[in-house]
Amino acid sequence: MKIGVIGSAKVGQTLATAFLAEGHEVKLGTRDISKPDVISWRVNNPTGTVGYFNEAASFADIIVLAVKGSKAVEALEQTGMDLFSGKIVIDVTNPISENVPPANGVLSFFTPANESLMETIQGRIHAAKVVKAFNSIGSDSMYKPVFKEGPPTMFICGNDEEAKRVVTGILQSFGWHAEDMGKAESVRPIESLCILWCIPGFLNNQWGHAFKLIKK
Repeated sequence: MKIGVIGSAKVGQTLATAFLAEGHEVKLGTRDISKPDVISWRVNNPTGTVGYFNEAASFADIIVLAVKGSKAVEALEQTGMDLFSGKIVIDVTNPISENVPPANGVLSFFTPANESLMETIQGRIHAAKVVKAFNSIGSDSMYKPVFKEGPPTMFICGNDEEAKRVVTGILQSFGWHAEDMGKAESVRPIESLCILWCIPGFLNNQWGHAFKLIKK
C-alpha cells in the first residue's frame, strides 16, 4: 500500500519507518522538508520519500495523522480537506493540553469529557474513514513490541467497518492484537488511555509498558 504520514516528528518517523519495514511505499509529510531530522530520516530510509502534507496525502492510499493534538485541525487545513476524502485515516493524536502541566502524573486534555479529538477530526474530514490507533503507547513500542506476556492490545474504533479491518491487519503485521471497540464515540475512553499510560512514566520514569485485554 501507499502510506502518507502527516507529521515528521518522532511518532511520524517511527511509523513511517515501520511501514517501510513491512514493504509499503511511504511518503513522510512535513511542513519543512529542509529540517535536519527530516533530511536524516530520508538518508536513513532511502526507499522512503519526503514531501509536504498535501503531497503525502495525495500520494497515499492510507493516511496516518501523527501530529500534536493541538495542531491536528491546523494540519488538516494545511493539507487540504478534500485530499482525505474516501481514504482511510489512522488517527494517532491525543488532545493533550500543552499549557497545563501534569498534576501528580495526570495529563490534562483540552477536550470535554463527552467529546474527543477524533470526533472533531472526523467531523472536519467527514468523507474520510477515520480509525483511532497507536495513541496509547510510546513511539519506542509502536512497531514489533516485545513483552513477556505476549502481544499487547491496541484498542481501535471508527465508523467504517472495512477501514477497521484494514487497520487491524496493519496492527497484526506490526506485532499487535487489535481490539475493535466500536463506533467513533468509543474513542473518548480510548483517548483517555493516553493519560493512564503516561502516569507511571511521569511518576516513576517507567515508560516500558502497554495495555493487554485478557478474556476468559
